[in-house]
Amino acid sequence: MSQDFIARMIGMILFAILGARLGAQLAEFLNLDLESRALIFGLTGFLFGLILTPYFTTRPLRAIRRIALEMPLDRLLVTGCGGLLGLIAVLLSAYPLSLLPGDWGWIVPNALLMIVPYLGMTLFSIRWTEITALFSERIPRLGQRSPSAGARKLILDTSVLIDGRIADVLDTGFLGGTLIIPRFVMNELHRVADSSDPLRRNRGRRGLNVLSKIQRNEQVPVRIVDDDYDDIGEVDSKLVALALQMNAAIMTNDYNLGQVADAQGVTILNINQLANAVRSVYIPGEQFAIRIIQEGRDSQQGVGYLDDGTMVVVENGRNYMDRTVQVEVTKLITRETGRMIFAIPVSEKRPVA
Repeated sequence: MSQDFIARMIGMILFAILGARLGAQLAEFLNLDLESRALIFGLTGFLFGLILTPYFTTRPLRAIRRIALEMPLDRLLVTGCGGLLGLIAVLLSAYPLSLLPGDWGWIVPNALLMIVPYLGMTLFSIRWTEITALFSERIPRLGQRSPSAGARKLILDTSVLIDGRIADVLDTGFLGGTLIIPRFVMNELHRVADSSDPLRRNRGRRGLNVLSKIQRNEQVPVRIVDDDYDDIGEVDSKLVALALQMNAAIMTNDYNLGQVADAQGVTILNINQLANAVRSVYIPGEQFAIRIIQEGRDSQQGVGYLDDGTMVVVENGRNYMDRTVQVEVTKLITRETGRMIFAIPVSEKRPVA
């Protein structure tokens, strides 16, 4: 049985009991038939429970669960401490306040019991960064977002498995920590591999092959986790929730996922950024040989590629199609999506007067 079904059943039972009690009291007050009125009001309460339960049980539980999953662990702990301190303050003041005259003796303590813990949680949640910074010297790991090197956890998403370069990076031994592969990511790979589109099917099968290769790698431990979030539909949102829950980093090639996860405090490792960091660096004035294989976007441009995949746009390179030519770098553009080099053939370089 799902949590929503259990919460709905509990709500219906509670409303039925409240309706029955209300019917019994009303029947006694109006001097009416007790059993029939209790039954009628009990059924009415059951009906109201069926209708209103989602607003009092199911939806609040979903909201609380979503907040608990998406909130960073350090912020969740600080928020809980704020509510606990507020509750302790109310309990300590409950007896003196109960001595107030009249109905104030029970109204004030009960009102504070609902208000003060909430205020404590809200205050600590807003100022959680200052609070963790205050205790970071005594408890260093409380203020850290990234896992330590020895216990580092890396969650792989679908795009990085389909890309395949992660397997080669693991073979080099540069990447340490535990690789975590969620079950819902594996399920998405299987759906892609079973697609009717040949291109998607090939991509999915490639991802499954890479996953199998990673699991056979003895240098890095691999864990398959079954954690799933039924109330979250998108796989990207599930990855962020899992990373926050496990205090792990996400390894991906998806730029949008990286932006969303980074905004929520999740560490992102992008294979494309790693590839850009280790590519050959050329500065204006350097020369190298490149083979022109296609025409450029502008007139007379030619395009070639270095061994690492970097695009080289050669001015007047169209005259050297399918030939290897010595070029000189004139401009270098580096972006998050990749690197591009602009160059001119050395033979057409104008001599400096």
